[in-house]
Amino acid sequence: MSSRAKRALLDPIVDDNPVTLHVLGICSALAVTTSLLPSLYMCVALTVVASLANASVSAIRKVLPASIRIIVQMTIIASLVIVVDESLQAFAFETSRELSVFVGLIITNCIVLGRTESFGSKNPVGLSFLDGLGNGLGYSAILILVATCRELLGKGTLLGYTILPNVADGGWYSPNGMMLLPPSAFFVIGLIIWAVRTWKVEQVEEAEFRIHEVHRTEAH
Repeated sequence: MSSRAKRALLDPIVDDNPVTLHVLGICSALAVTTSLLPSLYMCVALTVVASLANASVSAIRKVLPASIRIIVQMTIIASLVIVVDESLQAFAFETSRELSVFVGLIITNCIVLGRTESFGSKNPVGLSFLDGLGNGLGYSAILILVATCRELLGKGTLLGYTILPNVADGGWYSPNGMMLLPPSAFFVIGLIIWAVRTWKVEQVEEAEFRIHEVHRTEAH
């Protein structure tokens, strides 16, 4: 595998993660992460759509008129989302019901459309597929971390199996119901972003202005 292919696949997992660096795909991270199982299905769905959409757009990039580029990209993404959604309803109906409209909302997910436009429309098919796969894996890593924290602390379980025995069942752990509320996902994602940017300090944005410069302006 070439160095460019490795970067396309591996960089989005940490160094160029779509969630922690670009803060994309937050809606589903808030909505489907109260339990790990639906989060895993959501991860698979988005990764499949992102990689296939990227490769499909790349395959027709040289014959695709610029005037209808975005419309065609959204049509490809929508078609893939319909196939994924129907597959979930056929083989994992209960999880599909739990995910509700959020699989369908992959159509408007900034990660998918952003990668098809910025990468798939400009690069070869194989490289575009790896880029979509890498961004799907980067998104999945964050979603799995958030869902693990929320289900474990909010219910004391993982994938439905008891990890922290509940007080109600004679155990020692009292579930934190706040972890199952949408605002808790913001806190968990914020902590993950803080941890990543503490580790990868180059990801920290430069301040838009400096205090001493403001003071100097006021002095004048």
